[in-house]
Amino acid sequence: MAILKILTYPDRFLSRPAMPAEHIDETIQTLIGDMAATLYDAPGVGLAAIQVGYGKRVIVYDVSSQDKGRSLQVLINPRIVDMDGEVISENEGCLSVPDFRADVKRASSILVEGLDREGNPLSIEAGGHLALVLQHEIDHLDGTLFIERISSLKREMYKRRMRKRIKNK
Repeated sequence: MAILKILTYPDRFLSRPAMPAEHIDETIQTLIGDMAATLYDAPGVGLAAIQVGYGKRVIVYDVSSQDKGRSLQVLINPRIVDMDGEVISENEGCLSVPDFRADVKRASSILVEGLDREGNPLSIEAGGHLALVLQHEIDHLDGTLFIERISSLKREMYKRRMRKRIKNK
């Protein structure tokens, strides 16, 4: 398994919607393994294929606490089919948006459908932290970064800071 480079804002690839994974073949299985290694190396709780430069609808996530062992989950071609309630995801962050955290309005519970690693249909009813992680990662697959869900003032402050950092490199 390889550690992949995580794309960061303002990389334009991050704003591209991912295409469905039509065949769950050896290429997808290798990608999943590499994404898992990258997720744990980062470390993070979720990673979408688009974040590592692969334009397919694949996410890996692990919301288990680190002291209780790993529990990698894989979701292929996920889509949110129902949402309910509203909650503020406090201090949300992203591996593709380094050094920035913000409060983001999200649904408090969701129903997600997709496929598991073997191509079997999955239906996940999620609330709490899992619901937030799934919404965040599925946003990535749709070409949306979490900074697009915050106030325009905070978003512009972050973008300005990043432009300055890039200019100074």
